[in-house]
Amino acid sequence: MIDLEDRQSLAHDIHTAHKAGARLRLACETAGIDVRTLQRWNAGEGLVSGDGRPHAVRPQPSHALSAAERAEVLRVANEPRFADMPPARIVPMLADQGVYIASESTFARVLREHGQTAHRGRAKAPKAGRPPTTHIACAPREVWCWDMTYLPAEVVGQWFYLYLILDLYSRKIVGWEVHEGDDASHAAHLVRRTALAEGIATLADKPVLHGDNGSTLKATTVLAMLHWLGVKPSYSRPRVSDDNA
Repeated sequence: MIDLEDRQSLAHDIHTAHKAGARLRLACETAGIDVRTLQRWNAGEGLVSGDGRPHAVRPQPSHALSAAERAEVLRVANEPRFADMPPARIVPMLADQGVYIASESTFARVLREHGQTAHRGRAKAPKAGRPPTTHIACAPREVWCWDMTYLPAEVVGQWFYLYLILDLYSRKIVGWEVHEGDDASHAAHLVRRTALAEGIATLADKPVLHGDNGSTLKATTVLAMLHWLGVKPSYSRPRVSDDNA
C-alpha cells in the first residue's frame, strides 16, 4: 500500500519522464508500479485523497454468525465434556449426536478471539526445550571422543571389540585397544592408559570425553575412573572451533 505523498511523487516523476519521451509502460516499471495502477490513480481520487481501502465500510456477510450464535459456540466449547478438546474433536462428536452448530474453522476462530486456543486440556502446556550443551575444541587435548565398534573375525559369528579414543581437534588417535569381549573394565583401563600417555595430570584444564549412550561407556566403573582422572564425561554434540554445521 503506497501512501499519498509517495503516490504523488511517483506520478509526477512518471509524468515528467513520459513527457520527455520515455514510454509510459517502461517508466511505470522503473517506478515499480503497473500502468493500470497509474491509470486507476488518475481516474479516481487516488492522487488527492490517497488509498481508500483502510477507511472503506464493508458490510457484514449475510452468512456471518450472530452474537447469540457465537455465544452458543463458546458455551458448547466450554462444556465439561469439551473443555479439554480442540475443535477438530468437538465438531465430529457433535455430528455423531446429530447436532451441528458451526464448522471446525468457526469454532477455532471464536475460541481464538476469546484467547482459548493457546492450550486446551488438563495436561501441562508444551514447553520449548533448550538446545543441548556443546563443547568446542580450539586446541588438542580439549575434547576427546570415544566409541566401541565391532571388528569381524575370520570365524563366522565371532567378533572383536575395538575401543578407540580420538582427539576431536587434531583427529589424532590417542588411545585404542582390541578385546575379545565387551566389558566396562576394558574401557576404564583404556581411558586411564590414554590419560597417562597424554600427560593429562599436568594440565590445568582436563579434556572433555564425549561418548554415546552405550551402557559400556556409561558404566559405573568407567565414570568412577573418569572422576578420578578429572576428565568430564559428555554426551552432547561436540564440534571444533571452525565447525559451521
